[in-house]
Amino acid sequence: MIRRRVVVHGLVQGVFFRDTCRREAWAAGVSGWVRNRADGTVEAVFEGPADAVGMLVDWSREGPPYARVDKVDVYDEEPAGERAFTVRH
Repeated sequence: MIRRRVVVHGLVQGVFFRDTCRREAWAAGVSGWVRNRADGTVEAVFEGPADAVGMLVDWSREGPPYARVDKVDVYDEEPAGERAFTVRH
């Protein structure tokens, strides 16, 4: 189990980034959460098997079809035992 936090910069709010991220995470069997931040970025935490988490980090670099991702900051964290993937408000 590994955990990665990503902060996604660009045109990433109002383009279904959070909902698409939730669906991608569910399909990959990854737990964690995703939320919009006040500065216009999207932040997400992915926790699960290394290959599945890596896939979600890679997906974050593209996002859904209407997103324009300029940059993704990735941070390693200690797993916290997330049990599901949620959209935070």
